[in-house]
Amino acid sequence: MYPLLKTLHISCAVLSYALFFLRGIWSLKGSPLMQQRWIRIVPHLIDTILLGSAVALAVTIRRYPLVDAWLTAKVLALLLYIGLGFVALKYGRNRTARVSAWLAAQAVFIYIALVAVQHDPFPFFG
Repeated sequence: MYPLLKTLHISCAVLSYALFFLRGIWSLKGSPLMQQRWIRIVPHLIDTILLGSAVALAVTIRRYPLVDAWLTAKVLALLLYIGLGFVALKYGRNRTARVSAWLAAQAVFIYIALVAVQHDPFPFFG
């Protein structure tokens, strides 16, 4: 079961990031693609599966936020990533704020991926 959950989780993470990246570009360009129905539904569906697979993985490997430092760091970084995503795609007051949030979200995503691979909350120092 673990290999299937891990593959599902990684696949959803890649799809979620790819859609976030594209939506950021489309949003910054004012593309009408952002108004299409599927672009308002599919990312939420993928993110729901991503979250569900994350919980299932944590239970399967018996690692939990607030117990395991690397998983706590990953969850906190995810919350930051979500907040930056809201600013980048929806609530940024101006283009500079939206671009800055979008770029910062890219860095946070890289951090999350490194923490996940290394199981270390300080992946740059190990």
